[in-house]
Formats: sequence, C-alpha cells, structure tokens
Amino acid sequence: MTGSTLWDLVTWRAARTPGAAALVQGAAAARDERRITFGALHRRAERVAAGLYERGVRPGSRVVWQLPTRIETVLLSLALARIGAVQSPVVPLYRDLEVGQVLRRTAADFVLVPGVRRGFDHGAMAHRLAAALPGPPTVVTAYDRSPGSLPDADPAGLPAPPTDADEVRWIYWTSGTTAGPKGVLHTDRSLRTAGRQLADALRLGPSDIGSMAFPYAHVAGPDYTVMLLLRGIPALLLERFEPPGSLAAYRRHQVTVAGGSTAFYSLFLAEARKLPPGRRLLPSLRLLAGGGAALPPALYHEVVAALGCRLAHGYAMTEAPMVTMGDPLDGPGRLATTAGRPPAGMEVRIAAGTGEILLRGPAVCRGYLGEPAPFDADGFLPTGDLGRLTATGHLVVTGRLKDVIIRKGENISAQEVEELLHRHPDVAGAAVIGLPDPDRGERVCAVVEQPPGTAPLTLTAVVAHLRSQGLAPHKLPEQLEVLAALPRGATLGKVLKGELRDRLGGAR
Repeated sequence: MTGSTLWDLVTWRAARTPGAAALVQGAAAARDERRITFGALHRRAERVAAGLYERGVRPGSRVVWQLPTRIETVLLSLALARIGAVQSPVVPLYRDLEVGQVLRRTAADFVLVPGVRRGFDHGAMAHRLAAALPGPPTVVTAYDRSPGSLPDADPAGLPAPPTDADEVRWIYWTSGTTAGPKGVLHTDRSLRTAGRQLADALRLGPSDIGSMAFPYAHVAGPDYTVMLLLRGIPALLLERFEPPGSLAAYRRHQVTVAGGSTAFYSLFLAEARKLPPGRRLLPSLRLLAGGGAALPPALYHEVVAALGCRLAHGYAMTEAPMVTMGDPLDGPGRLATTAGRPPAGMEVRIAAGTGEILLRGPAVCRGYLGEPAPFDADGFLPTGDLGRLTATGHLVVTGRLKDVIIRKGENISAQEVEELLHRHPDVAGAAVIGLPDPDRGERVCAVVEQPPGTAPLTLTAVVAHLRSQGLAPHKLPEQLEVLAALPRGATLGKVLKGELRDRLGGAR
C-alpha cells in the first residue's frame, strides 16, 4: 500500500474492502450490539474530524481524551489522526489526580470525555480540572451514557490530511507501576510499525475474528487497530471485560483470537474450570495472545489445557508496543518459557554487566514528554527490564532492575520466586517484593491472592512448597501476606508493587 500515516492506512483499507465488517460493539444481548464496516469507518471518521475542526481542533492541537472501548472512541481517535492533532489518551478509570497531571503536562487545548459513565461524571471532573489551569482547555462531551451523537460536519472544509509519519502526534502514559507515569511520545510510523509486526507475528488469516476487551486508551489500541486494517478482519469490542457475562459475545461472534495480558488469561482460566470435563469455554478460540506482564510457565500450561487453544505471549511496553511475540507455531517449551523473538527491524540487546534489555527500531518511541532523551550512545532505549537471549534468539525476561531484591548482598530475582509460587494450587496470583530490613538490607516478602474456597496459606506451607521446587534457601520468603486481591494497574492488570511496598513496608 502507499502512504505511511495512520490515516493513509484507513483510506487504503476502506478502498480495498469497504463493505467488510470492521468493528462490532459487544453487548449482553445481540439486539443491543452495533457494527461498522471499513468503508463507514473511513466516512464517519472524516465527518467527525470535520465536526471537531469546526469546534477549533487544528493540526497540532493538543487533545486529551478519556473514553471507553467503543466504536465511537475509535472514530474520534481516527478523526484526530485525520486532522493531524496531537492526541493523549487516558484510561477511563483515572480520576482528578492523574487526569489533572496529564492536562497540565500536555498543556492541553481540548479534553474529550464521555459525560456520565458508570455513575461517575467525567464532564464535571473535566470542567473542574480545566478551571484550575492557567490556560483552560475546551471541554467536549464526546458522548454520554449511550453512544449518543458525535461531532459531525461536511468534510469538504477540512485541510489536507497530514503527510509526515515521523511527527510526534501521540502521547501515551506509562502505567506507573514502579514510579510516576511518563508521557511517551509516539508517531504514526512507530505505531504503524508495531501493528504490522504484531499482525505478522500472530499469523492472522482472513477468517480470523479478533477482540479488544482492554482499554482502547492503552497503546495497544492503535496497535490492534493497525493490525485489523492491514489484515481486513473484524474485532469484537467490549467496553468492560466481566466474565462470565462477557463470554456470550465471544461465542456469538465466534472470536478466534483473544487475550490482553496475563490477568485476562487467568480470568478465562477461572471460567473454564467451572465447566464439566470435555466442554470448551470458547469453541471457536484458536489463540490467546498478549503481553504486559510476566507469564508464569505453570499458568501457560494450565490455560492451554483448560481452553484447548494455543497461547502466544510477548514482551512489549508503552515505549515499544511490539518488541517480541511468541510464534503460535513454536512448541510448548518455548511458548511457556520465553517471550518469543523480535521481528525484523527490532533490535534487542542485553547490556553487559547489568543484563538490562535495550531496544532500538522504528517501533520504539521518540522519548518522554518534557524529559531528556532516554537513549544511550548507540541509540538504544534502556527498558529497566532484565533478560537474556537464547541461542535461537528468543527473549527470556527475568525481572526488573528495581525488582531485584538484595538480601545480605545476594541478588534475588522476584520473578523467579513468583513463577514457583504460581505452581501452588492454592495461589491465584503472586507478587514478591523486597522490604527494608535492618539486619538483611532487604527481606523477601511474598504477597499472594488465593482462589475462592481455599484454606488460608501459611508462611510455613509456602516455604515448604518453594523448597520442594528446588529454590535456594537464601531466596525463600521471610514474610507472607495474603490479600483478597493484589492491587493492579488500570490497563493490562500489572501488579502495583510500589503500592505493596508502601502498604507493607512496616509490617512484620
């Protein structure tokens, strides 16, 4: 195809298969569902762009939007891409603190919100925050409780679409699991490259039907959209993933590819375990795929056995939406223990001495908003993650630089202990953290959540389990905390270890 901006891709797909289904808005009942074709996606996005242009949105305007996973959100994002605005998506769960930070740091000209959603008035919050800023952004209610009406006008008055695919027009926000969130700068080229690489890695075919049940405001939103546009296949959209109710739409539309993150795999697994032997949760499902958090090998094998599909897990981050992805044709040994291989164009280097994963390639971001360039002398981005490359080029992620616990001068990988904890039948989720200790420097604390109906775990039982798995004595936890639920991020469900450290730092 010709052209290199995101809007070029939308135009190309609409011309190629205008009548093909693009997006289906899932609902509890089939009568409440809505759908849109690729041709209509192009036409309506251009009319929305014209409506926004009439309201003052121009090329380069800084637009913050906080919208749920709906067809209308995709239309608005594509409309902003058509204008050439700089858009900064924010997940809908964020409130005054986080949204206020984004508005200040982007110096937003506009903020688009859904009005009242799930009992919370986003419009009132946006007006409240805008009024406190020296240069208040214009607040636009994109739609309210129901889809409602989008800005709409004749596109004849629009300026020509943008042509520079390397101009920064996207600001995404890191999840802030270990520090304050950063504004990550992306271009049409970086997001298009990541989406193309993902489509190739998952080996999607013309009969596939995808799904987006994660927040579209996450960087995976355009990543997945590019994949759909390139392959010309549809996807089911779910504003909220709430099993078991959400599963009816998956079955109704015979979704073949689903996923999102490790947290999503666990939710699918929990539902599959409720079924009688021999009955599949989603008969059409051939592949679960995702990233965003580590995949314990034990969970991989449990999910594949229970759901009867393949599972390809990858490694990605807001700064690089596609780094590596498991090949669905790889054997279970590699799929369970590695994050796959990098695609052509993505360079992965392991730093000598520290073992930190370094990245370079067209899918990597252009830096951080208002911060010095993060790249090293060779142009590689330090990730803060630790890993190694196998002889076959597969990446094994072993933890985070800040996730290494130093106990009596010995380095302990939190991820290694977590993977062994996940093998215990009474553990549904686990996080291992280092807590300050006057004698050891740091002590090893295991934090777990358990499946419903299981007897409370004890430290003695946990230590016995880890010993039986062959864990070295100096890595054994000295503290166990059992929580009803681990605190997780609002996007792909990463455990918020910083919150755990703050909560448990003084506990013994």
